Amino acid sequence: MTKLWPRPKTARSCLNKFNERAAMVDLRELHNAIIRGDAQVSHHVTEQALSEGTDPLKLVNEYMIPAMDEVGRKFECSEYFVPELLISARAMKAALELIRPLLMARGDKPAGRVAIGTVKGDLHDIGKNLVASLLEGGGFEVIDLGVNVSPEKFIASIKEKNANIIAMSALLTTTMPAMKTTIEALKQAGVRDKVKVLIGGAPITQRYAEEIGADGYSENAVGAVALAKKASALAA
Repeated sequence: MTKLWPRPKTARSCLNKFNERAAMVDLRELHNAIIRGDAQVSHHVTEQALSEGTDPLKLVNEYMIPAMDEVGRKFECSEYFVPELLISARAMKAALELIRPLLMARGDKPAGRVAIGTVKGDLHDIGKNLVASLLEGGGFEVIDLGVNVSPEKFIASIKEKNANIIAMSALLTTTMPAMKTTIEALKQAGVRDKVKVLIGGAPITQRYAEEIGADGYSENAVGAVALAKKASALAA
């Protein structure tokens, strides 16, 4: 007598696998949510993916960073402007809030550690905040020192938090000299050769960066991320 295959069991097993696949979150939605600036969807998809056991670093490297790269491309092509950058950065941060503690707990290394701040005497922070958000989206650990940051605070971020990149912003011509003062202070403290110094802000130019001995200058937030990646690679 011919033995029949256990069809009901096999069918049920296939159905279960189908349902499992159907229940799995589509990670492309994380990528798309960041590009269109949907923080709610970004947070939800990340939360579900993590609950399903997805590697948090996979989310960052394969979906979040490429999404922010695409946002940067759109900005450079004038398809996106500062408002779009801000909402995309907000969507990215919504996902990072869930992922960052997990990466830190298992000791994953960031692309670099950036201490960023608006220099002493300057209270403007919109541009600085945008750069900080995009740096996080680019895989960097960001130490946000805020505004009106003294040279001593930048030095402390190097000595105490091991920052390997210093990013300074100035929005006023009257506060530009504070960048040079900070670089001189880094030299006096013996930490200048431990970091790359990047500067930016409305009145800043490439020529000024060269004059004060900075390692790089960018005229916008997207360029600042590319500059930081280059600086981090050189420092490695």
